[in-house]
Amino acid sequence: MGATIALLLLALGPSQAAAKEPGVVLAWVPSGTTVAELAHAGFSPGVMSAGLGTVPPLQTRLDVGQGNRVFDSLYDRPLPDGKGDRASWWREVVERAESAPADIVPGLLRRALREAGARAWFAETASPALGRLAGKGSHGLLIAIARPTDGSDEPLPIGIKGSGFDGSLTSDSTRMDGYVLSTDVAPTILDRLGIEPPSQMSGQPIRSEGSVDPAAVESLVGRMDVISSRRGPVIGLNVVAWLLGLALAVALSRGRLGRPAVRLVGLATIYLPLVLLLGAALKPAETVEQLLALLLSPLLAAATLLLLRGYRALAAASALTVLAYAADVIAGSPLTSLSLLGPNPGLGVRFYGIGNELEALLAVLTVAGTGAVMAGFAARATRSAAGATFVFVGLAAAVVFAAGRFGADVGAAIVFPVGAVAAAVAIAGRGKRASLLAVVAAPFAVLALLALIDLVSGANAHLTRSVLDAGGLGDLADVAQRRLQLSAHSFARPVLLAFLPIVAAAAALAYVRRDRLRAWVEDVPAMRAGLLGALAATAIGTLANDSGALLLEIGAAYLLVFTGFAWAEATAKSEKARDQTKSYTSVTHI
Repeated sequence: MGATIALLLLALGPSQAAAKEPGVVLAWVPSGTTVAELAHAGFSPGVMSAGLGTVPPLQTRLDVGQGNRVFDSLYDRPLPDGKGDRASWWREVVERAESAPADIVPGLLRRALREAGARAWFAETASPALGRLAGKGSHGLLIAIARPTDGSDEPLPIGIKGSGFDGSLTSDSTRMDGYVLSTDVAPTILDRLGIEPPSQMSGQPIRSEGSVDPAAVESLVGRMDVISSRRGPVIGLNVVAWLLGLALAVALSRGRLGRPAVRLVGLATIYLPLVLLLGAALKPAETVEQLLALLLSPLLAAATLLLLRGYRALAAASALTVLAYAADVIAGSPLTSLSLLGPNPGLGVRFYGIGNELEALLAVLTVAGTGAVMAGFAARATRSAAGATFVFVGLAAAVVFAAGRFGADVGAAIVFPVGAVAAAVAIAGRGKRASLLAVVAAPFAVLALLALIDLVSGANAHLTRSVLDAGGLGDLADVAQRRLQLSAHSFARPVLLAFLPIVAAAAALAYVRRDRLRAWVEDVPAMRAGLLGALAATAIGTLANDSGALLLEIGAAYLLVFTGFAWAEATAKSEKARDQTKSYTSVTHI
């Protein structure tokens, strides 16, 4: 039944032997086949993302045949298991696909081949003799993919043999040497046969680049395999350790070390994403990466506090972290994509640029960090100059982190300009109506600018494919519905759900004590504007993003860091003023 279903999914010929010189052959080889074995047999090697998260093997084959995919949670029912009548099974697959908020067309490859009068061929072999299989691709293109197995989200080894394939595999979907998607296979077949892929296919044709290097591919897979599992020990446990150290320092010193400890932990949290870039470059063992983050982040924070005072230290830490990620994504995100706070390619969603985690924290660091820069280095700047600075920095960040050539994050095109404009109108003190119009108009203007940049540069990024190439208002509505559904699902994830009460409690406390919070930054209008802009960016990101809960929690955490630093500065200033008053009073009495 499995081979029969595979034929139905792909609509390829029933046997390779029936073709004298097949143009394209797709062969599913044993699941134990390795990247090194494919390379040794003469294939251009790589690995293929089997699905979005963990999907059943039949779903992988469906995705290959339709050239598009969505999360399983967006379908209205589970995938039928393939047992029983083939025709009824296929009808249920088609009905299930129609429920997804996307152009999912099962068997689309079959239809495209039939309409073009072309044929490709299918083979499923249990033999590990790749050498004999590779010899059969001498007249065309031979694609060999290791069969997926139940309950695994591991990428599948894939090899392609034919003219033009003499290096490691890649595609515009991933921009990663050695990594492609299941949805890239159908466009590759059609492209080789000279057929324009249908618009419903989201994948991109596979090509080869560089040299055949199976070791590099396996190293890439090894790093991607540990990204999700290391986030807790390297990020979560280290932050908990710092917070415990903060609490201990405050308790043992009876509050005297409160302000320096808050500053130190705050800057360490800001430097943490920067240190994780170093981890991506070194690819160390988990214990080493954990110690690297645990120790180096506070050391950088301490060095910054020794060299710079007040908001200058906060500004420097924010700027260094943001600029490091900006430089990396402009260079093609070789480190960002493998950072523990990066887009997590192993999940199968994003493979270059920034992901939702970085979008959330970089938005706060950019907008609130600009406020810290103005407060620390340009305190005498006029309000209009400060407002212009917010807008300029926000626009520059949106171009870098949202444009398809660089960060490729659609959410950044909304979040960064909203935060920047909100900060600008906050410091300019304009009327509420004008302020609201400016905040609402900003993301639309930036989206239009980035769309133009993507079209001119040919970036073919997510913004272009999901929005500009939409077939009409119905397709745009599907995009919006898909993002809203995924955002709603994100609030039900156990890991995120556990922290939502803490965020809600912090938000309620901030509202109740808003007068006190305002007093901390009353004499620092740029910092106040930066915090308000970062708050607006976090709120809009929560509503507009497909991982709303994640944006809310990370954004709230970094807002808390900046608020804590503002508290430390305000209380230090108040204490200094009291000491000066006491000193003046003492001198007067004398």
